[in-house]
Amino acid sequence: MTAKIIDGKVIAAELRARVADEVARVKREHNLVPGLAVVLVGSDPASEVYVRSKHTQTQAAGMASFEHKLPADVSQANLLALVTKLNRDSAVHGILVQLPLPKGLNTEAVVNAIDPAKDVDGLHPNNAGRLAGGFEALSPCTPLGCIILTKSVHASLEGMNAIVIGRSNLVGRPLVQLLLNENATVTIAHSRSRDLPGLVKRADLVYAAVGKSEMVRGDWLKPGATVIDVGINRIPKDDGKTRLVGDVAYQEALAVAGAITPVPGGVGQMTVACLLVNTLRAACAIAGLPKPAV
Repeated sequence: MTAKIIDGKVIAAELRARVADEVARVKREHNLVPGLAVVLVGSDPASEVYVRSKHTQTQAAGMASFEHKLPADVSQANLLALVTKLNRDSAVHGILVQLPLPKGLNTEAVVNAIDPAKDVDGLHPNNAGRLAGGFEALSPCTPLGCIILTKSVHASLEGMNAIVIGRSNLVGRPLVQLLLNENATVTIAHSRSRDLPGLVKRADLVYAAVGKSEMVRGDWLKPGATVIDVGINRIPKDDGKTRLVGDVAYQEALAVAGAITPVPGGVGQMTVACLLVNTLRAACAIAGLPKPAV
């Protein structure tokens, strides 16, 4: 048996097309153009590529895209002043400050300064708290993408045993809340967990978001499990170049899992697509319109 490969490229493209249809509808019916502002501090190459991709896809969906590039040595006060200005700008419905920020800047203060209604990264304490309480909230994009990918395999996650490996604020913790909202039974595991292979073996759904290359081995998995690999790790090749691998030993897992996301071409594709979803949802909520059909 070889696992079904969950094609993040195809699923993200379908989601972006649905977003574009809804953007066209709210423009036509309500004269509303959703706008996303992305703030990039410094010149981290990986972040620059990611921001460029966000800009292209935002425009392709028919939304307004506002890019703000600041030098790495920008002061905390000037960065906060820009966030305040974007909070007040009625053309901007989503604000995303690209993380990680350069040393010397207080990430928590910057995240807390974003208007929760425009917090399309879902990191503001208001949104994190609402999500934890089971209330309507803007959720972080990567966990949202993980749920959509899982539901491409299982229409309902109700009653399924899920394990989330990793407890970051960006992925692990919010993913647990989203899984609970889907009525899954959730275990959250981390570096201090005992007998991690044994915990993983019981899970129907495995989410690896720990940032350690190929840590989850094929023989850890329950046969037929669905595996969502959130990890993106660069490891050296013999020719001096690097290759991308996930947190799961992919070739080993292929022989055991029922379905699995590849790296690259899996979860990463969904993150930007879900950012567009959040921007559209935020625009409709701010304008007092019904929730869009995405």
